[in-house]
Amino acid sequence: MSFQLPPIVKLAERLLLEIEQAVRRFARYHKYALGADLRAQAMHVCRLAQRAWRDAKRQAEWLAQLVWAVDDLKLTLQLGSRIKAFASFAQFEMLARLAADLGKQTGGWYKQKHLKGQNADAVTASPQRAQILSTRAASNLEAHT
Repeated sequence: MSFQLPPIVKLAERLLLEIEQAVRRFARYHKYALGADLRAQAMHVCRLAQRAWRDAKRQAEWLAQLVWAVDDLKLTLQLGSRIKAFASFAQFEMLARLAADLGKQTGGWYKQKHLKGQNADAVTASPQRAQILSTRAASNLEAHT
């Protein structure tokens, strides 16, 4: 029996692995401050993605937390770029692209589970027949008098 991880979990794991490798090359000053934050946030994102996938009863809760966790991780990556913590801009760009892709997938999954907008109730509501207020003959008679 084999099981296949969904793409969002695979992407979260890949981002975690790439962040671990990037932090290894940080200068000591950044490794133990920003690097520790990045590693912890990436691990948190990975755990939330796993929980959202496996825990169907609380999936909405895990997804909401995952959306915020990915946003927090992207902010920390931006900070790392600004203080020149990464070995190169290309390394930051690769991590930022992975985080952006993860954010898109997370947002799409969240929106799929949380319908919003003017027609959101139409999907879940039972169809109702319109109430007839008058007949066509009565309407024509009123219009011509």
